[in-house]
Amino acid sequence: MGQIALEGMEFFAFHGYYDEEQKIGNKYGVDLYISTNLLAAGASDKLQQTVNYEVLYRLVAEEMRAPARLLEHVAHRVLDRIMAELPHVRKVKVSVSKFNPPLGGICHRARVTLAKRRPAAGPAE
Repeated sequence: MGQIALEGMEFFAFHGYYDEEQKIGNKYGVDLYISTNLLAAGASDKLQQTVNYEVLYRLVAEEMRAPARLLEHVAHRVLDRIMAELPHVRKVKVSVSKFNPPLGGICHRARVTLAKRRPAAGPAE
């Protein structure tokens, strides 16, 4: 097993609990970590034997474009999307941050982190 990470992705998006947040938008950050078998790609140097970073970025970007009320919901969508479209990924962890959240005081960012692991495969019948 190995890990691929895309850290520090930034998006301007329209998430937020309050209607005003969904109208004016805000800057968001995403950190993504996936676990998968990287041994074949390491030995062969062939892209088709690993997870293409561009595909991961595209999936995150598409989910960031769809407005949501909660960061938890955005993170959950990212997890589900990656697990559905990349069956060889064993585990996904994603952190979604909102920069300068409207809390009535100074706060650089609010962040949620979710992780999902694919169930272990049972014995072959």
